[in-house]
Amino acid sequence: MKENTYILAIESSCDETAASVVMDGRTVLSNVISSQIALHTLYGGVVPEIASRKHIEKINQVIETALSEAGKTLEDMDAIAVTYGPGLVGALLVGVAEAKAIAYASGKPLVGVHHIEGHIAANFIENKDLEPPFICLVVSGGHTHLVVVKDYGEFEILGRTRDDAAGEAFDKVARAIGLGYPGGPKIDKVSKEGNPNAIVFPKAKVEGAIYDFSFSGLKSSVLNYLNHAKMMGETVNEADLAASFQKAVVDVLVDHAILAAKEYGFDKLAIAGGVASNSCLRAGMAAACEKHGIQFYYPSPIFCTDNAAMIGCAAYYEYKKGVRHGWDLNAVPNLKLGER
Repeated sequence: MKENTYILAIESSCDETAASVVMDGRTVLSNVISSQIALHTLYGGVVPEIASRKHIEKINQVIETALSEAGKTLEDMDAIAVTYGPGLVGALLVGVAEAKAIAYASGKPLVGVHHIEGHIAANFIENKDLEPPFICLVVSGGHTHLVVVKDYGEFEILGRTRDDAAGEAFDKVARAIGLGYPGGPKIDKVSKEGNPNAIVFPKAKVEGAIYDFSFSGLKSSVLNYLNHAKMMGETVNEADLAASFQKAVVDVLVDHAILAAKEYGFDKLAIAGGVASNSCLRAGMAAACEKHGIQFYYPSPIFCTDNAAMIGCAAYYEYKKGVRHGWDLNAVPNLKLGER
Protein backbone atom coordinates (compact mmCIF):
# COMPACT_ATOMS: atom_id res chain seq x y z
CA MET A 1 0.00 0.00 0.00
CA LYS A 2 1.21 3.51 -0.86
CA GLU A 3 2.37 5.25 2.31
CA ASN A 4 1.90 8.92 1.47
CA THR A 5 -0.61 10.90 -0.54
CA TYR A 6 0.79 13.67 -2.74
CA ILE A 7 -1.38 16.40 -4.21
CA LEU A 8 -0.42 19.01 -6.78
CA ALA A 9 -2.57 22.07 -6.05
CA ILE A 10 -3.26 25.11 -8.25
CA GLU A 11 -4.70 28.46 -7.13
CA SER A 12 -5.56 31.35 -9.49
CA SER A 13 -8.75 32.90 -8.07
CA CYS A 14 -7.56 36.53 -8.03
CA ASP A 15 -4.11 38.02 -8.65
CA GLU A 16 -1.75 35.32 -7.34
CA THR A 17 -0.69 32.46 -9.60
CA ALA A 18 0.22 29.68 -7.20
CA ALA A 19 1.10 25.99 -7.16
CA SER A 20 2.05 23.68 -4.32
CA VAL A 21 2.85 20.05 -3.59
CA VAL A 22 1.28 18.88 -0.33
CA MET A 23 1.89 15.52 1.35
CA ASP A 24 -0.82 13.93 3.51
CA GLY A 25 -2.75 17.19 3.77
CA ARG A 26 -0.48 18.87 6.30
CA THR A 27 3.09 18.74 5.03
CA VAL A 28 3.93 21.41 2.45
CA LEU A 29 6.78 20.29 0.19
CA SER A 30 6.64 23.42 -1.98
CA ASN A 31 4.57 26.59 -2.07
CA VAL A 32 5.25 28.79 -5.10
CA ILE A 33 3.43 32.11 -5.52
CA SER A 34 3.77 34.57 -8.39
CA SER A 35 2.20 37.81 -7.15
CA GLN A 36 0.80 40.55 -9.39
CA ILE A 37 0.57 43.24 -6.69
CA ALA A 38 3.09 45.57 -8.37
CA LEU A 39 1.17 45.33 -11.65
CA HIS A 40 -2.25 46.15 -10.16
CA THR A 41 -0.92 48.88 -7.83
CA LEU A 42 -0.72 51.10 -10.94
CA TYR A 43 -4.53 50.89 -11.21
CA GLY A 44 -5.35 51.07 -7.48
CA GLY A 45 -6.86 47.56 -7.48
CA VAL A 46 -7.07 44.29 -9.37
CA VAL A 47 -7.94 44.57 -13.08
CA PRO A 48 -9.58 41.22 -13.96
CA GLU A 49 -8.47 41.06 -17.62
CA ILE A 50 -4.85 41.83 -16.75
CA ALA A 51 -4.94 39.24 -13.94
CA SER A 52 -6.21 36.53 -16.31
CA ARG A 53 -3.53 37.26 -18.91
CA LYS A 54 -0.80 37.18 -16.27
CA HIS A 55 -2.05 33.81 -14.97
CA ILE A 56 -1.76 32.36 -18.49
CA GLU A 57 1.83 33.64 -18.72
CA LYS A 58 2.91 32.30 -15.33
CA ILE A 59 0.94 29.13 -14.60
CA ASN A 60 3.14 26.51 -16.31
CA GLN A 61 6.28 28.03 -14.85
CA VAL A 62 4.81 28.09 -11.31
CA ILE A 63 3.70 24.42 -11.52
CA GLU A 64 7.09 23.27 -12.84
CA THR A 65 8.84 25.15 -10.02
CA ALA A 66 6.50 23.65 -7.39
CA LEU A 67 7.22 20.09 -8.57
CA SER A 68 10.94 20.79 -8.83
CA GLU A 69 11.19 22.33 -5.33
CA ALA A 70 9.25 19.38 -3.87
CA GLY A 71 11.65 16.97 -5.61
CA LYS A 72 8.66 15.22 -7.19
CA THR A 73 7.32 14.52 -10.67
CA LEU A 74 3.77 14.49 -12.01
CA GLU A 75 3.88 10.67 -11.85
CA ASP A 76 4.33 10.87 -8.03
CA MET A 77 1.07 12.82 -7.61
CA ASP A 78 -2.11 11.07 -6.45
CA ALA A 79 -4.43 13.90 -7.51
CA ILE A 80 -4.54 17.34 -9.11
CA ALA A 81 -6.42 19.97 -7.08
CA VAL A 82 -7.62 23.38 -8.17
CA THR A 83 -9.66 26.32 -6.88
CA TYR A 84 -12.89 26.55 -8.92
CA GLY A 85 -14.64 29.32 -6.98
CA PRO A 86 -15.32 31.89 -5.71
CA GLY A 87 -13.14 34.48 -7.45
CA LEU A 88 -12.69 36.35 -10.71
CA VAL A 89 -14.18 34.23 -13.48
CA GLY A 90 -11.36 34.72 -15.99
CA ALA A 91 -8.66 34.09 -13.40
CA LEU A 92 -10.41 30.95 -12.11
CA LEU A 93 -10.83 29.60 -15.65
CA VAL A 94 -7.07 29.66 -16.24
CA GLY A 95 -6.43 27.45 -13.20
CA VAL A 96 -9.37 25.12 -13.86
CA ALA A 97 -8.40 24.61 -17.53
CA GLU A 98 -4.78 23.94 -16.55
CA ALA A 99 -5.73 21.45 -13.81
CA LYS A 100 -8.13 19.60 -16.14
CA ALA A 101 -5.49 19.38 -18.87
CA ILE A 102 -2.85 18.04 -16.47
CA ALA A 103 -5.26 15.57 -14.84
CA TYR A 104 -6.47 14.32 -18.23
CA ALA A 105 -2.98 13.99 -19.71
CA SER A 106 -1.54 12.24 -16.63
CA GLY A 107 -4.59 10.09 -15.87
CA LYS A 108 -4.79 11.53 -12.33
CA PRO A 109 -8.05 12.29 -10.49
CA LEU A 110 -9.23 15.92 -10.42
CA VAL A 111 -10.39 17.52 -7.16
CA GLY A 112 -12.05 20.96 -7.29
CA VAL A 113 -11.67 23.03 -4.10
CA HIS A 114 -13.75 25.87 -2.67
CA HIS A 115 -11.43 28.86 -2.16
CA ILE A 116 -12.83 29.76 1.28
CA GLU A 117 -12.61 26.14 2.44
CA GLY A 118 -8.95 26.39 1.41
CA HIS A 119 -8.44 29.43 3.65
CA ILE A 120 -9.97 27.57 6.61
CA ALA A 121 -7.80 24.50 5.87
CA ALA A 122 -4.66 26.69 6.00
CA ASN A 123 -4.90 26.35 9.78
CA PHE A 124 -4.16 22.62 9.55
CA ILE A 125 -0.78 23.14 7.89
CA GLU A 126 1.17 24.46 10.90
CA ASN A 127 -1.19 23.41 13.71
CA LYS A 128 -0.77 19.65 13.58
CA ASP A 129 -2.93 19.21 16.71
CA LEU A 130 -5.92 21.11 15.32
CA GLU A 131 -8.88 18.89 14.45
CA PRO A 132 -12.54 19.80 13.89
CA PRO A 133 -14.86 20.83 15.41
CA PHE A 134 -13.90 24.47 16.09
CA ILE A 135 -15.03 28.04 15.34
CA CYS A 136 -13.34 29.85 12.47
CA LEU A 137 -13.48 33.53 11.53
CA VAL A 138 -12.79 33.98 7.80
CA VAL A 139 -11.74 37.53 6.90
CA SER A 140 -10.58 38.36 3.40
CA GLY A 141 -11.00 40.93 0.63
CA GLY A 142 -14.30 39.47 -0.52
CA HIS A 143 -15.57 37.52 2.50
CA THR A 144 -16.27 37.87 6.20
CA HIS A 145 -17.75 34.67 7.65
CA LEU A 146 -18.08 33.23 11.12
CA VAL A 147 -18.40 29.46 10.81
CA VAL A 148 -18.47 26.25 12.81
CA VAL A 149 -16.06 23.79 11.21
CA LYS A 150 -18.03 20.64 12.07
CA ASP A 151 -15.70 18.27 10.24
CA TYR A 152 -13.25 18.37 7.34
CA GLY A 153 -15.22 20.02 4.51
CA GLU A 154 -18.35 20.42 6.67
CA PHE A 155 -19.41 23.89 7.77
CA GLU A 156 -22.25 25.69 9.48
CA ILE A 157 -22.34 29.43 8.81
CA LEU A 158 -23.24 31.42 11.94
CA GLY A 159 -22.74 34.91 10.50
CA ARG A 160 -21.59 36.78 7.42
CA THR A 161 -21.24 40.36 6.27
CA ARG A 162 -24.37 42.11 5.04
CA ASP A 163 -22.42 44.51 2.82
CA ASP A 164 -18.66 45.15 2.55
CA ALA A 165 -16.25 42.41 3.58
CA ALA A 166 -13.64 43.51 6.15
CA GLY A 167 -10.83 43.43 3.56
CA GLU A 168 -12.93 45.43 1.12
CA ALA A 169 -13.49 48.10 3.80
CA PHE A 170 -9.73 48.22 4.44
CA ASP A 171 -9.04 48.75 0.73
CA LYS A 172 -11.70 51.46 0.33
CA VAL A 173 -10.60 53.36 3.45
CA ALA A 174 -6.92 53.11 2.48
CA ARG A 175 -7.80 54.60 -0.91
CA ALA A 176 -9.78 57.42 0.73
CA ILE A 177 -6.91 58.25 3.12
CA GLY A 178 -4.48 58.19 0.19
CA LEU A 179 -2.45 55.16 1.26
CA GLY A 180 -3.04 53.27 -2.00
CA TYR A 181 -3.26 49.55 -2.79
CA PRO A 182 -3.21 46.98 -1.21
CA GLY A 183 -5.11 48.63 1.62
CA GLY A 184 -4.90 46.05 4.42
CA PRO A 185 -1.11 45.91 4.89
CA LYS A 186 -0.78 49.69 4.42
CA ILE A 187 -3.38 50.50 7.10
CA ASP A 188 -1.82 47.91 9.43
CA LYS A 189 1.60 49.54 9.00
CA VAL A 190 0.58 53.19 9.40
CA SER A 191 -1.71 52.32 12.35
CA LYS A 192 1.33 51.37 14.44
CA GLU A 193 2.19 55.10 14.60
CA GLY A 194 -1.36 56.20 15.46
CA ASN A 195 -3.67 56.34 18.47
CA PRO A 196 -6.50 53.80 18.05
CA ASN A 197 -8.65 55.75 20.53
CA ALA A 198 -8.26 59.13 18.77
CA ILE A 199 -11.58 58.87 16.89
CA VAL A 200 -14.59 56.82 17.94
CA PHE A 201 -16.18 55.16 14.92
CA PRO A 202 -19.50 53.24 15.00
CA LYS A 203 -19.61 49.46 15.37
CA ALA A 204 -22.68 48.18 13.57
CA LYS A 205 -24.97 45.57 15.07
CA VAL A 206 -27.33 43.69 12.75
CA GLU A 207 -30.73 43.36 14.40
CA GLY A 208 -31.88 39.79 14.80
CA ALA A 209 -28.54 38.39 13.61
CA ILE A 210 -25.96 38.77 16.37
CA TYR A 211 -23.16 37.07 14.41
CA ASP A 212 -23.60 39.04 11.16
CA PHE A 213 -21.28 41.88 10.23
CA SER A 214 -21.74 45.25 8.53
CA PHE A 215 -18.84 47.50 7.57
CA SER A 216 -20.35 49.91 5.03
CA GLY A 217 -21.55 52.31 7.76
CA LEU A 218 -18.07 52.41 9.28
CA LYS A 219 -16.55 53.09 5.85
CA SER A 220 -19.08 55.92 5.31
CA SER A 221 -18.18 57.39 8.73
CA VAL A 222 -14.52 57.54 7.72
CA LEU A 223 -15.43 59.25 4.42
CA ASN A 224 -17.68 61.73 6.27
CA TYR A 225 -14.88 62.46 8.74
CA LEU A 226 -12.47 63.16 5.85
CA ASN A 227 -15.01 65.33 3.99
CA HIS A 228 -15.81 67.32 7.13
CA ALA A 229 -12.10 67.94 7.82
CA LYS A 230 -11.60 69.08 4.21
CA MET A 231 -14.57 71.50 4.40
CA MET A 232 -13.31 72.95 7.68
CA GLY A 233 -9.73 73.18 6.41
CA GLU A 234 -8.49 70.86 9.17
CA THR A 235 -5.48 68.60 8.75
CA VAL A 236 -6.12 64.89 9.26
CA ASN A 237 -3.71 62.73 11.23
CA GLU A 238 -3.58 59.74 8.87
CA ALA A 239 -2.04 57.40 11.45
CA ASP A 240 -4.74 58.19 14.05
CA LEU A 241 -7.50 57.82 11.47
CA ALA A 242 -6.15 54.48 10.21
CA ALA A 243 -5.62 53.14 13.75
CA SER A 244 -9.11 54.21 14.88
CA PHE A 245 -10.74 52.65 11.82
CA GLN A 246 -8.73 49.44 12.25
CA LYS A 247 -9.70 49.23 15.94
CA ALA A 248 -13.41 49.56 15.05
CA VAL A 249 -13.14 46.65 12.58
CA VAL A 250 -11.03 44.44 14.86
CA ASP A 251 -13.22 45.01 17.94
CA VAL A 252 -16.30 43.78 16.07
CA LEU A 253 -14.50 40.75 14.59
CA VAL A 254 -13.10 39.72 17.98
CA ASP A 255 -16.36 40.31 19.88
CA HIS A 256 -18.43 38.24 17.44
CA ALA A 257 -15.94 35.37 17.34
CA ILE A 258 -15.55 35.14 21.13
CA LEU A 259 -19.33 35.39 21.64
CA ALA A 260 -19.88 32.51 19.18
CA ALA A 261 -17.19 30.34 20.80
CA LYS A 262 -18.74 30.84 24.26
CA GLU A 263 -22.37 30.45 23.15
CA TYR A 264 -21.64 27.27 21.19
CA GLY A 265 -19.27 25.87 23.83
CA PHE A 266 -16.06 25.73 21.75
CA ASP A 267 -12.61 26.03 23.32
CA LYS A 268 -10.86 26.27 19.92
CA LEU A 269 -10.98 29.34 17.67
CA ALA A 270 -9.14 29.88 14.38
CA ILE A 271 -8.84 32.79 11.95
CA ALA A 272 -8.29 32.57 8.19
CA GLY A 273 -8.09 34.70 5.04
CA GLY A 274 -5.93 37.62 3.96
CA VAL A 275 -7.02 39.93 6.81
CA ALA A 276 -6.02 37.19 9.30
CA SER A 277 -2.43 38.40 8.78
CA ASN A 278 -3.38 41.81 10.28
CA SER A 279 -1.22 42.30 13.39
CA CYS A 280 -3.93 44.18 15.32
CA LEU A 281 -6.49 41.40 14.69
CA ARG A 282 -4.02 38.68 15.70
CA ALA A 283 -3.06 40.51 18.90
CA GLY A 284 -6.68 41.35 19.79
CA MET A 285 -7.86 37.79 19.18
CA ALA A 286 -4.94 36.28 21.10
CA ALA A 287 -5.64 38.49 24.14
CA ALA A 288 -9.40 37.77 24.07
CA CYS A 289 -8.85 34.01 23.70
CA GLU A 290 -6.39 33.98 26.60
CA LYS A 291 -8.87 35.88 28.78
CA HIS A 292 -11.67 33.41 28.04
CA GLY A 293 -9.60 30.21 28.14
CA ILE A 294 -9.92 29.52 24.40
CA GLN A 295 -7.12 28.01 22.29
CA PHE A 296 -6.27 30.36 19.44
CA TYR A 297 -5.04 29.10 16.05
CA TYR A 298 -3.86 31.10 13.06
CA PRO A 299 -1.78 30.46 9.92
CA SER A 300 1.52 32.23 9.15
CA PRO A 301 0.99 35.30 6.94
CA ILE A 302 2.17 33.40 3.82
CA PHE A 303 -0.73 30.94 4.32
CA CYS A 304 -3.26 33.73 5.06
CA THR A 305 -3.03 35.38 1.66
CA ASP A 306 -3.95 33.38 -1.45
CA ASN A 307 -1.70 30.35 -1.88
CA ALA A 308 -1.93 26.82 -3.28
CA ALA A 309 -0.74 24.98 -0.15
CA MET A 310 -4.09 25.66 1.55
CA ILE A 311 -5.87 24.30 -1.55
CA GLY A 312 -3.76 21.14 -1.40
CA CYS A 313 -4.59 20.74 2.28
CA ALA A 314 -8.36 21.09 1.72
CA ALA A 315 -8.15 18.81 -1.35
CA TYR A 316 -6.48 16.02 0.66
CA TYR A 317 -9.52 15.63 2.94
CA GLU A 318 -11.87 15.79 -0.06
CA TYR A 319 -9.76 13.19 -1.89
CA LYS A 320 -9.83 10.89 1.16
CA LYS A 321 -13.64 11.16 1.23
CA GLY A 322 -13.77 10.01 -2.39
CA VAL A 323 -14.58 13.38 -3.98
CA ARG A 324 -13.65 13.44 -7.68
CA HIS A 325 -14.58 15.98 -10.34
CA GLY A 326 -15.26 15.34 -14.01
CA TRP A 327 -14.03 17.15 -17.11
CA ASP A 328 -17.14 19.35 -16.87
CA LEU A 329 -15.73 21.11 -13.78
CA ASN A 330 -16.20 24.83 -14.38
CA ALA A 331 -15.31 28.11 -12.69
CA VAL A 332 -18.07 29.31 -10.31
CA PRO A 333 -17.22 32.96 -9.48
CA ASN A 334 -19.98 33.43 -6.87
CA LEU A 335 -19.69 30.04 -5.15
CA LYS A 336 -21.02 30.27 -1.59
CA LEU A 337 -19.41 28.55 1.37
CA GLY A 338 -21.06 25.16 1.87
CA GLU A 339 -22.11 24.93 -1.80
CA ARG A 340 -20.70 22.13 -3.92
